[in-house]
Amino acid sequence: MSTTAPRQASAQTVKVAAGTTAIDALREAGVELNGPSGAVVVREVGTGTLRDLAWAPEADAEVEAVPASSEDGLAVLRHSTAHVLAQAVQDLFPGTLLGIGPPIENGFYYDFAPAQPFTPDDLVAIEKKMSEIIKAGQRFARREITDADARIELDAERFKLELIDLKGSASGEEATEVGTGGLTMYDNLDAKSGHLVWTDLCRGPHLPTTRRIPAFKLMRSAAAYWRGNEKNPQLQRIYGTAWASRDDLKAYLFQLEEAAKRDHRKLGAELDLFSFPDELGSGLPIFHPKGGILRRVLEDYVRQRHVDEGFDSVSTPHISKDGLFHTSGHLPYYADSMFPPMELENSEYRLKAMNCPMHNLIYRSRGRSYRELPLRLFELGNVYRYEKSGVVHGLTRVRGLTMDDSHSYCMPEQAPAEIKHLLNFCLGLFRDFGMDDFYLELSTRDDSKPDKFIGTDEQWSIATKILEDVATESGLDLVPDPGGAAYYGPKISVQAKDAIGRTWQMSTIQYDFNQPAGFELEYQAADGSRQQPVMIHSARPSPIP
Repeated sequence: MSTTAPRQASAQTVKVAAGTTAIDALREAGVELNGPSGAVVVREVGTGTLRDLAWAPEADAEVEAVPASSEDGLAVLRHSTAHVLAQAVQDLFPGTLLGIGPPIENGFYYDFAPAQPFTPDDLVAIEKKMSEIIKAGQRFARREITDADARIELDAERFKLELIDLKGSASGEEATEVGTGGLTMYDNLDAKSGHLVWTDLCRGPHLPTTRRIPAFKLMRSAAAYWRGNEKNPQLQRIYGTAWASRDDLKAYLFQLEEAAKRDHRKLGAELDLFSFPDELGSGLPIFHPKGGILRRVLEDYVRQRHVDEGFDSVSTPHISKDGLFHTSGHLPYYADSMFPPMELENSEYRLKAMNCPMHNLIYRSRGRSYRELPLRLFELGNVYRYEKSGVVHGLTRVRGLTMDDSHSYCMPEQAPAEIKHLLNFCLGLFRDFGMDDFYLELSTRDDSKPDKFIGTDEQWSIATKILEDVATESGLDLVPDPGGAAYYGPKISVQAKDAIGRTWQMSTIQYDFNQPAGFELEYQAADGSRQQPVMIHSARPSPIP
């Protein structure tokens, strides 16, 4: 979550003649090149590709300036700062091997394989060295290179060699290093002599010079597995943050101080509410007597609010034969987030990671009439999810939680009104707890990855349109989230801001046309025919997980 809203790139379009550089074209057009609003890269009109300011197109091109304080500009700024971090580390600790160094939300990191883990004093020395590199004004220069030459040049960097082998199949943060096309290196060149000072494998783009990094700070170091796999070597990760102005950095650090005062893990211990015993395992909290009282009061209130809104309370077990999750479609789509199966009486069982398959069995337990619809089943259900140890965090990211979960079964024509009812219920419940700053996200499928989603184009189109219409009618800001849909249908999510401006996902409402078909759910329509209901998921984290 950004402390300050990224300022948007100028809509001004600038023509870059063939053989001339983007920075020369921007200068001639009078585009700002300094400060937070100054361009650090350009966006090629038509393709949307980000290019270095030193880019010289082979044919005439049109570009838009991307200022440092925009979302893309900050990503470039932070990626460039990660390169400065890596250079400083190798200057101070020769022989340290490089992993990857991508930009992330509010900052950046770089993974290293040093001879010894970094200490707090080491971070102070590294930060000082980075300031020297920034002040020197080294120039970032892009250089294309063949795979064979890159392997020769990086023969001592075994993790970089692995990335070269991954080229074309790399994704996420790895793709920041190698991309999917030809390989490129980024050289840091001395400002005066132009001699090579340091180099790294990277697809870019980058700032024109290190002097364009106005404000940064190293935050901490931590252990991290190479490429996020616990079977790989453990590296040392250094996290940092970088901003387009000193004021923005100061505001971000102030926000962190305020967040620390409100850290629920600290308050939980001080108030004797809950704890995380190592004997239980990561992400599995226990609640003490005082926490139990607080939890019971909150959950009793939530239960009553559901009853008042027409929900029927149900209860389902914590474990099931894994065939149930094949019927629902969660396996194999969700298998990585579920605990491994357990062998019992010649069958495989799993801890449930979601309540919807069991609610479907309740619906299917007897015949249903259109007169019963919408049927709203609600449960404060315990679910278990295999979160990687690196993302487990207090009560906000756990492996065992209580999900405030409901499923509405309705006729297709009832779906818009039911989704509106659920959205208003969620917003009203959150307002009861003092939250009042919301916006919505609309998560849709990624048409380029049809194997990750099930259902017809028509079903997805209808479901997406209904959700979008309800979200728009709410009057709240609606932000697109392309590719963020669940495999079985699109969703809208309620995002809420807390007292210090951080954003949290509070609820999801999902339109599901797939599970009713998989479970062969039916209702008898007014004309006596058997019809398939629509299923609307509405999930909220319990007031206390």
